[in-house]
Amino acid sequence: MTTHPLIPPDLSKITLAVLAGGAGTRMGMPKAHLRVEGRPILAWLIDQFAWPGPTLLVTSPSTAQPPGSDAFHQQAVDPADGIGPLQGVVTALTHSTTSLTAMVTVDMPHIDRTILLDLLGLMREDPSRIGIMSRRASDGPIEPFPAIFHRSAFPWIHERLAGGKRSVHGLCDHPSITAVLAPAHWTEQTWLNLNHPADFRAFSESRGMSIDSNP
Repeated sequence: MTTHPLIPPDLSKITLAVLAGGAGTRMGMPKAHLRVEGRPILAWLIDQFAWPGPTLLVTSPSTAQPPGSDAFHQQAVDPADGIGPLQGVVTALTHSTTSLTAMVTVDMPHIDRTILLDLLGLMREDPSRIGIMSRRASDGPIEPFPAIFHRSAFPWIHERLAGGKRSVHGLCDHPSITAVLAPAHWTEQTWLNLNHPADFRAFSESRGMSIDSNP
């Protein structure tokens, strides 16, 4: 395996941050209030990841303390509602207790630990990388999540947000934050976003699971 000076040798020293600060306007409810197999989606996600390191939940003032939040080691709240996912990235890096933080969103249920291990492997290929995202195709748009950032990226990311630049994929303007081509075994379902009730139904059908969208 390629070594990387900023990547710890095992996952126990990497924080998993789940961003769940959105109001879920198109879903009709905060996505952190969705339920999978009768359980809060956050508790379901934590079980799916079985992450050996610290886990961090990032919410906003209006979505703080959602069902299942007690499954996380730590919780952090954005300073205000409606700033966007880049604020979630900044909040996660502010509160992460490790040098490296893997970030996912509550509304991408097909992202699992295997996907994050793939992304870590791709990050290791270039020792200069302090952040990584992905693309579905070499000439395709940048997919902002999942993402992994080293704490050394924080000052630059924070400065961009303070300057009004709220795009997560815009972080690839930094020469050491890269969007790599996703592995071929990542399917289109990898990037499924639960934005609408129809997306939630599609997720149910793809997994053959009973899903209740009521909180």
